[in-house]
Amino acid sequence: MTFLPEDGERGVPPAMALYSILGFWFFYAILVTLRAAVMGFAAQDELAVRRMVVTVIGVIATWVLYLALRRFDHKPLSVRIVAAFSLAAPFALAMAAANFYIFNVYDPAGMLTDADPEKYARPGYALMSIAEDAISRYFFLAAWAGLYLALSYASEAHRVERRAARLERAAQQAELRSLRYQVNPHFLFNTLNSLSSLVMKDRRDEAELMILSLSNFYRTSLTGDPLEDVPLEEEVHLQKLYLDIEGVRFPDRLSTRIDIPESLLDACVPGLILQPLVENAIKYGVSRTAAPVTIAIAAREEGGMLHITVTDNGDKPPAASDGGNGIGLANVRDRLAARFGDQGRIVYGPRPEGGFAVELVLPLIRRGC
Repeated sequence: MTFLPEDGERGVPPAMALYSILGFWFFYAILVTLRAAVMGFAAQDELAVRRMVVTVIGVIATWVLYLALRRFDHKPLSVRIVAAFSLAAPFALAMAAANFYIFNVYDPAGMLTDADPEKYARPGYALMSIAEDAISRYFFLAAWAGLYLALSYASEAHRVERRAARLERAAQQAELRSLRYQVNPHFLFNTLNSLSSLVMKDRRDEAELMILSLSNFYRTSLTGDPLEDVPLEEEVHLQKLYLDIEGVRFPDRLSTRIDIPESLLDACVPGLILQPLVENAIKYGVSRTAAPVTIAIAAREEGGMLHITVTDNGDKPPAASDGGNGIGLANVRDRLAARFGDQGRIVYGPRPEGGFAVELVLPLIRRGC
């Protein structure tokens, strides 16, 4: 499995490890201090100073243990468990030895007035005391090692989640880019068909005007990033350029109407999301009839959602037998789903008064485009 830096650092970050170590040893210092107070030990001030020294040594030793455990972060979990509980033993022994020195070897009389130096010189006393203390400190360090393993596992799980999210975003972007790039060849195919019909009818002036309009359209549409949204005003402007191209082909039958409130002109929409809808209106609403047809583009806000409609009043709307080439409405539906999930949808069908209507519903976004 390949991880990138944006997936996060492997293992427990140093800051988190340090906070856990400080928390453990602070808890230890509080418990030992309360125990000494309850048992009524003498020289509480001297005990507190030495206890602070032992605590600092413990923090340093646990930090070194953390650095040692980090070397096993790339190993399987079973190896890391064995390493954690094995390495805790020598560190516990070292801390017990330091504790024995601070409380029993270094100036014991300065802490307890009735201290018996001969007691500390007895054969085996030091070893026995250190061994007993090492056992209790081993369980303390083993508890911290268990916490470290839990934090490490959680960090690894988050890392996998971030990688999965990154790959999901990459797949979504690839899908959006693919769907977006489907629009241009589809549009070009339709336009070239229109241009071919003008040439065959020897309408040279109209064909030249269409070529210029086509060049202007592509110059404008191809400058944007296919993954970025565009203001609704820009998207509608592109559709006007396209309608100008088709207006050359149908000068007496095609008229357009734009009904978009000024407050929605800055709303963000996927680039060329209206292109297949307008193309279908031309293909089924205008080219199939000899009567004048009006193509209308309208937008409104409702419940925090943006509703965009493309309608025509042609007398021969598309029927179930009109399969098309699989791009059109399916492309728009897939792009909305990839970009907005369940919040983006498309509704279409014949109008009661005649013609065909397509409505897009998507979140109203005013930033990022």
